[in-house]
Amino acid sequence: MINFEYVRAHDVGHAVRMMATDPSAKFIAGGTNLIDLMKEDVERPSRLIDISGLPLKTIDETSDGGLRIGALVSNSDLAWHPLIEQRYPLLSSAILSGASQQLRNMASTGGNLLQRTRCAYFYDTATPCNKREPGTGCSAIGGINRGHAILGTSESCIATHPSDMCVALAALDAKIHLLGPDGVRVVAFNDFHRLPGDTPQIDTTLHSKEIVTAVELPAKGFEANYSYLKIRDRLSYAFALVSIAAALEFDGETIKEVRIALGGVAHKPWRDAGAEAALRGQAPSEAAFTRAAHSLLRDAKAYKDNAFKIDLAHRGIVRTLTQAARATPQSQSDKKIR
Repeated sequence: MINFEYVRAHDVGHAVRMMATDPSAKFIAGGTNLIDLMKEDVERPSRLIDISGLPLKTIDETSDGGLRIGALVSNSDLAWHPLIEQRYPLLSSAILSGASQQLRNMASTGGNLLQRTRCAYFYDTATPCNKREPGTGCSAIGGINRGHAILGTSESCIATHPSDMCVALAALDAKIHLLGPDGVRVVAFNDFHRLPGDTPQIDTTLHSKEIVTAVELPAKGFEANYSYLKIRDRLSYAFALVSIAAALEFDGETIKEVRIALGGVAHKPWRDAGAEAALRGQAPSEAAFTRAAHSLLRDAKAYKDNAFKIDLAHRGIVRTLTQAARATPQSQSDKKIR
């Protein structure tokens, strides 16, 4: 690990000003991703700006019935917060499926948003990686790529976004509040993370001098008909091969609103507005959910080792939507779809 300067931010404005004067500085709160990257010599900040003491640790109701989550709320506090459990159980389920209890106690909401999209080659400084050193190539494309992306890939990168929390936030249509030298900026969640294109080293649309201050949830939480499914190689402390967040709202016996977000399959949480729109007005059925899965995966591209992910995602989408329709988010109930 390289030498670096450590400073504490006194308030949010102070944090922004310090970042503005040092483009190689990094904010640190829980440090669950950044410290790992520094240990592996992937990240080499000249200065760490500690923001863990800033007043960004509350969860407050908004005037329109939603919630505003401070960027420094820990993953554990967020998952177990009574209003999250009651009104946004999809988010709670997703968070609790990720990492370990110890990491969830340390990891912050803002840090989870900003963790690097990565793979093993990103950590291995002896191999080429366009995310680590732009223009050097993507070792995963011709290498071991069992866990890599099948959607939204490019010739520059096929890494997958690792967050469970972010998949649920994508499905919930969250918004991200940012503060920089030019003031406050609010970004729709689905516009925050980027696909790799030819600049895979840029993971988000966050400006270099901005800080995440909060995540805002809308009033609609889909507290009844939701499900989060995470499929992974081992039960605990593993990234998803495929994950699915599904949320439904019914009008009688037909689907009024639907959200589907995928994790483990792309450089960012994956949504497809067309696939969701096709389900509105439909009765919940295996056939309808199968068509939605086909639509979501129509552009999927497999590499040498990960073709199985396409079928796995297809079956996972149908299963998760079925569980959401049955209001059995964590069971294998054999009840008929409502």
